[in-house]
Amino acid sequence: MSLPLLVQIAVACLLGGILSLGAAALILFGLSRKWITLTVSFSTGLLLSMALLDLLPEALEAGLDPHEAFSVLLGGILCFFLLEKIALWRHAHHGAGDDDSHAGDDACEDHAHSHHHAAAREGALAILIGDGFHNFVDGLLIAGAFLANPALGWSTTLAIIAHEVPQEAGDFAVLLSAGWTRARALFWNVVSSLTAIAGGMAGYYALDDAQEWIPVIITIAASSFLYVAVADLMPRLKREHSSIGWHGVLLAAGIAVVALGTHAH
Repeated sequence: MSLPLLVQIAVACLLGGILSLGAAALILFGLSRKWITLTVSFSTGLLLSMALLDLLPEALEAGLDPHEAFSVLLGGILCFFLLEKIALWRHAHHGAGDDDSHAGDDACEDHAHSHHHAAAREGALAILIGDGFHNFVDGLLIAGAFLANPALGWSTTLAIIAHEVPQEAGDFAVLLSAGWTRARALFWNVVSSLTAIAGGMAGYYALDDAQEWIPVIITIAASSFLYVAVADLMPRLKREHSSIGWHGVLLAAGIAVVALGTHAH
């Protein structure tokens, strides 16, 4: 007997947060750079195929007009681009005061040191708040996918884990650079990941009464995956000049996972 849909959504959100955190911790604390870049190849194939072979066809089959679907897709990609630009601007703005110097004098090292730690603390807090919001949105996307089709929900959860791993690894790095211990960074990242469950619950109760919004949510999820793959992961792969064969194999493996799963359901 299958689990109730609400329970499946909660479990998927919980697993998504915990597994992505665990994988990110392993990458940051022990995995070599070679293996990190190879996992990027797999994630790229997974995200591209998930968006183009699974989510978008599902949205169209659910009744979304093609013109509406691709308009939402374009709008989603642009929104994710703007959100990233805002985040980068905030990072540059907070980092601008790290070097403190006075006209004609050497840098005031103590003052600059205090500025550096203040900026690092603000950056750590901003990372946790931003990560919590991001995980909440992921929960909404997972709920929308489950309401459309439970099999789609689980494959969407897998794709979200794939694109969360590099982000979580980056978050760990920021928190550690702010002077946090590994245990403290891991604990607060776990707390932040729990907002995905809140997003899943909100999505279940809100979208269950507004079925017409489910294809739109699915299309926004597709735009998220496409943006991460094309704007973040693929540029990383372009800079790699070793293990080309392995990168190709893992890219194809990521596509095959989704293609086989789509064919199965």
